Amino acid sequence: ADVGLNCCPPTARNIVDFQLPPQPTTLRVRPPAHLVDDQYLQKFSRAISLMKALPANDPRNFSQQANVHCAYCDGGYTQTGFPNLELQVHFSWLFFPFHRFYLYFFERILGKLINDPSFAIPFWNWGIPAGMQIPAIYTSPNSPLYDPRRDRAHQPKGDDLNYDGQDDPNDLTGQDLISANLTLMYRQMVSNSTTTRLFLGQPFRAANRPGPIPGSIENIPHGPFHVWTGDPNQPNKEDMGTFYSTARDPIFYAHHANVDKMWAIWKTLGNNRQDFTDSDWLNAAFIVYDGNGQAVRVGRGDCLDEEGVGYTYQDVDLAWVESSPTRGRARGGTRAESAYLSTVKFPRALDSVIRTDVKRSKKSRGRREKEVEEEILVIEIELEKDIYVKFDVHVNDEDEVPFKKTRVLTEFAGSFVNVPHKHHKEGKQAMKDLHRRPGLTRLIEKLGPDDDETVTITLVPRAGNDVVVTPGCED
Repeated sequence: ADVGLNCCPPTARNIVDFQLPPQPTTLRVRPPAHLVDDQYLQKFSRAISLMKALPANDPRNFSQQANVHCAYCDGGYTQTGFPNLELQVHFSWLFFPFHRFYLYFFERILGKLINDPSFAIPFWNWGIPAGMQIPAIYTSPNSPLYDPRRDRAHQPKGDDLNYDGQDDPNDLTGQDLISANLTLMYRQMVSNSTTTRLFLGQPFRAANRPGPIPGSIENIPHGPFHVWTGDPNQPNKEDMGTFYSTARDPIFYAHHANVDKMWAIWKTLGNNRQDFTDSDWLNAAFIVYDGNGQAVRVGRGDCLDEEGVGYTYQDVDLAWVESSPTRGRARGGTRAESAYLSTVKFPRALDSVIRTDVKRSKKSRGRREKEVEEEILVIEIELEKDIYVKFDVHVNDEDEVPFKKTRVLTEFAGSFVNVPHKHHKEGKQAMKDLHRRPGLTRLIEKLGPDDDETVTITLVPRAGNDVVVTPGCED
């Protein structure tokens, strides 16, 4: 069935422009969900209950708020002036600012309903071991925070930030899983996010098709975590496992609060990590609803600083900061290019493991050159948009078929993930020009030597089918 077509919120009329609120004397502090006390839980539960009890046509109603996300994320809107092109806030530089504003107004509605302007939503702190499971406040069937359409096998099973889409006897558990999660966080926040585009995503301008390139955190762990949480007994792993229904689960907002927190943290990691200054990014706008149900036009430039709109996050340890990947089996000397690997023809269906040599465009560079320009692996991808797709990317890995346990190693460059969604104007067409773009500079420095003409890329399919890939290095 073609789901998600009728998810638009009430028609917005008398739209007003958002005005930054006066700087508060005290910031709202978003707490980690696994640490909240009973008093907070009672207040949060009451706020969600009141939101769910609002009239069905009230844009502040919980279901209508979920529809706002569905409309922006699953083909509900077209671009102004381009009626045949959809507006999609995933897979590009729109991802972080849209979700920041979406959560901001969701939070303000809750505060308004309980007459507490200091109320702040919790975040699911899946970046530390103590937070790597579904927070207990969301697991009671009698709570308004509960959603029956979740994977019951994952409650309270430890979170897999790089979930492949289905449980497997070879899945990591216990301390192995925690270590893999921490290493993944380091890779996505540090190694694979050295530039603004690598972290925030590629530009998506008017008259362009949606996408095509998400940022590091949007890709993983954001994507796999949606699917890990959703119910495998539902046709599309509803609620969390597909975009049209994901905001129907109250835990969605805690998940995305932690994603939003990663944006704030990333800008503190140094080495020129900063927001875009491009006017197309700063001036783009979305329509959302405030605590009074008023339609509000928000501009991206208004949300660059979370404290500027009145909130912050409770300080927590960043366990992943010291979890840099370790190198696998060392090799000696300069790697010889394989004649067989160099003759693999592309584009090629990713229906089994692919190993190929890719010619490098940047090698033997000095420290200053590497700081100025990241060496990037580019994988062009064609796929059907309404299925979960995932594959792993390994560089110069000595194993013919890398195991899941090797994801903690330097040779693992990351994964590509597609969370199921619809593009209704395009029907069942494949999404062309989608890309996976892991950074290679730090990885190759660790693997060495830096003067190799090529790197060996291993692509390991984990979920989905009908995927066509073409790997290469960015010129």
